[in-house]
Amino acid sequence: MSDRKPLLDVLRGEARAIPPIWLMRQAGRYLPEYQELRAKAGSFLDTCYNPRTAARITLQPIERFGFDAAILFSDILVVPDALGQKVWFESGHGPRLVPLENDSDIDALSGSFDIGKLAPVFETIDRVKGELPSSVAFIGFCGAPWTVASYMIAGRGTPDQAPARLFAYRRPEAFAGLIDILVEASVAYLIRQIDAGVETLQIFDSWAGVLPPQEFERWVAAPLKKIIDKVKEARPGVPIIAFARGGATHLPGLAETLGADALGLDTAIDPVWAAEHIPAGPALQGNLDPLALLAGGAALDREIDSILQSFAGRPHIFNLGHGVLPETPLEHVSQLIERVRRAGN
Repeated sequence: MSDRKPLLDVLRGEARAIPPIWLMRQAGRYLPEYQELRAKAGSFLDTCYNPRTAARITLQPIERFGFDAAILFSDILVVPDALGQKVWFESGHGPRLVPLENDSDIDALSGSFDIGKLAPVFETIDRVKGELPSSVAFIGFCGAPWTVASYMIAGRGTPDQAPARLFAYRRPEAFAGLIDILVEASVAYLIRQIDAGVETLQIFDSWAGVLPPQEFERWVAAPLKKIIDKVKEARPGVPIIAFARGGATHLPGLAETLGADALGLDTAIDPVWAAEHIPAGPALQGNLDPLALLAGGAALDREIDSILQSFAGRPHIFNLGHGVLPETPLEHVSQLIERVRRAGN
């Protein structure tokens, strides 16, 4: 790893006057070059498994905007796909899976993780790492067990993940078995990403906020800690960012117990509260509202400045509180980057 990569410096605990910046979903539908490639690439899952195309998509936002990090273009549902669950994407409707409906469906997944199916992902990483500028860090990722399990149970995204929540209440032992399967698969997947060339990792728990406290501890915090501990034991020194969306009141505790090098903050978290209540240790990442980025102008400048002021003096990675919206104007992204990078002047 280069010592001159701002993102990695922050993940090692350095507070920088100009924070490094990357955006969740920075490689995506708001970019015309992405739209052009996707039109030729077939299905979304086919695109994820096409190393040449996925590598180009990963690099596109770096080439256009000069972000401080590239994030691998893939999807969290490649893990259930490699576990043998049928996964596909319907245009306009998002992911679809054959739902897990009973205990035997989960039992059938045990020992079925075919990491060889993810070889195209590792080839994508190999292609990207040689093309990144020397100052740009490379982020790999996976979905957290709770979020991935919620799609596996329901067979699709739902507003409140009620199918998975009901399954966990009614059949907790079977659901725990699914979580354990996903922990082990995620660990193996992340380690292989590191070996292929990523320099840091983010674990996305996009649906953490739908759970009450005890369920959060059981299905979000505990599995995240297991993954982080196992990956760090196998590959010491590789920093990990944990993003538990909707987990605001849990963040002070996670900062002390999780072992992550950074915590991602979602849009709903007040930066002033975060700076005051989340203990020093992990860096903080976030948390501009994607709608502020869509709005642009004075409103965007105001929100950027508020976040920069709130996190001044502590390790901070500038990012959104969720992903870039597809309709975001390119000039607003340029405005964001320019204003963040003027912060130290």
